[in-house]
Amino acid sequence: MIFFNSRNSHIWADKNPRATALRRDQHQFAVNIWAGIVGDTLIGPYLLPPRLNAYIYLQFLQHVLPDLLEDVPLNIRRDMWFQHDGTPPHFSLDVREYLDQNFPNRWIGREDPIAWPARSPDLNPLNFFFWGYVKSLVYETPVLGEEDLLVRVMAT
Repeated sequence: MIFFNSRNSHIWADKNPRATALRRDQHQFAVNIWAGIVGDTLIGPYLLPPRLNAYIYLQFLQHVLPDLLEDVPLNIRRDMWFQHDGTPPHFSLDVREYLDQNFPNRWIGREDPIAWPARSPDLNPLNFFFWGYVKSLVYETPVLGEEDLLVRVMAT
């Protein structure tokens, strides 16, 4: 089965501005994966729950992220910046307070302290390269289901 990503498809036509693409019905599935880059080191990937909320994200930052960063030298961890997008779980007051304490004036997100607008056209390395590369490997052959998708992402 071939998956069609309509977000990357643009149709420019003089006569039919509402062109449609026919496709087969498909069962949709998704996985929620976190990954980071510190210098030239990939951190993760780490599987998050499909329905991420502020509490779960804060628990990830407090209890999982320190373990993921364990191999990063202390002097780099002390000076590194943390960047995430503006999704609601990332924007909760508890999450922003945690980031203010652990990354004082060194985190980029929606509003505090370095503004990074949601859906910003300025791409970070994960969006610019990493996720596109992972997708090219994962979707090299048809994905058979959610478990197959997860195995492929975690193997990259």
